[in-house]
Amino acid sequence: MTEVIARHTGEAGARTMRILPRRRPARWVGAFAVAAFVCWVIYQVLTNPGFQWRVVGTYLFNREILAGLLMTCELTVLVMLVGIAIGLLLAVMKLSRTPIVSMAAGAYIWFFRGTPVLVQLVFWYNLAALFPLLQLGIPFGGPKFFSIQSTVAISSFTAALLGLGLNEGAYMAEIVRAGIVSVDHGQIEAATALGYRPLQRLWVVVLPQAMKSIVPPTGNQVIGMLKYSSLASVVALEELMESAQDIYSRTFETIPLLIVASLWYLALTSLLSVAQHFIEVYYSREHGGRRR
Repeated sequence: MTEVIARHTGEAGARTMRILPRRRPARWVGAFAVAAFVCWVIYQVLTNPGFQWRVVGTYLFNREILAGLLMTCELTVLVMLVGIAIGLLLAVMKLSRTPIVSMAAGAYIWFFRGTPVLVQLVFWYNLAALFPLLQLGIPFGGPKFFSIQSTVAISSFTAALLGLGLNEGAYMAEIVRAGIVSVDHGQIEAATALGYRPLQRLWVVVLPQAMKSIVPPTGNQVIGMLKYSSLASVVALEELMESAQDIYSRTFETIPLLIVASLWYLALTSLLSVAQHFIEVYYSREHGGRRR
């Protein structure tokens, strides 16, 4: 808000108005407090010997750390591919007019969103306790065409991929469903009038227009999954966090190794944020061009 101050001129007695901003001392107090806190943080980072920046520099490009970084990137990409594929299928199923299909998709989403990711990871890693053998064949005593021990089939990487991918599919299903619903129904009716089949309507008409609504939350899910991949350390997968833990369990340099892992996570999330921005701009222009 502003204060209005009226003043009279001496010659014509005309009334002039001058608008002054309202004084807000609380803003200056808040700004000073924030600046003081930032200065304190910078001082601690630069002078506190506990950060051990020399050790951080030593391990930043360590071979074990880089191998874990590569595993983190690989796991994130594969999990998101699995999640997007499952999410697209579940979104279409949930929008189906067949009640049993829609209910099956809803049950999947309810279960995987309702149970912690950590529990799912540990469950898949210990699947051999329920099914020592994974078999493919005719059930109820019929012949088996393929059989493998669960301890062989479910490795640390497989458990992490299943646990994270199946969970991500539930969240992507809701994101894709919301994007599809955001498309004007008239577009679907027009595509139907032009003779498009259901799958053609989905791929050619609906999804391209839904991408403007799908891309931002999907970008957030990718960034979140990059960080959630650190949970795979509980199943002994040698990703970035597990690599850092392995090193500081030997050297007892816990803080420097945690800083190394944090710096790499920050670098990767920054790159993903930039990529997300350009993708959003691209689809915004595409959407605007169609509307014009």
